[in-house]
Amino acid sequence: MADDDLDQLAVNKLLLEAMGHEVVVARCPSEALRELERSAPGLCMMDLRFPNAAGQPDSREGMALIRGIREAGYRLPVVVLSGWPADLYGEPEEQMVSRILVKPVEIPVLLETIELLTSVSAPSRSLP
Repeated sequence: MADDDLDQLAVNKLLLEAMGHEVVVARCPSEALRELERSAPGLCMMDLRFPNAAGQPDSREGMALIRGIREAGYRLPVVVLSGWPADLYGEPEEQMVSRILVKPVEIPVLLETIELLTSVSAPSRSLP
């Protein structure tokens, strides 16, 4: 789970762990890519807007993470949790994600999405 909002990370981590999921958190896109390599998860949940070099929330940072995941060969489902989904609509990265959920996401919707995507998940990384 990648989000720069530490409260969101903590709440979602507690919720998902209580439901039996193993959760690895990342606070920025570069940390998320490192964790993908290290832990090989079955699903990636991420925010869209991360701070840019000027410290301003910027959806281009999240879109770069989506591209980085796919360019590295990861085929795992990617779920974007965002209060600004319109930033992603119509962009090439929209086609690279499995679901876009609008924050605040209701817990049953989040859990149902995870169950659906992890029960049919492809291998986490394609073979060379």
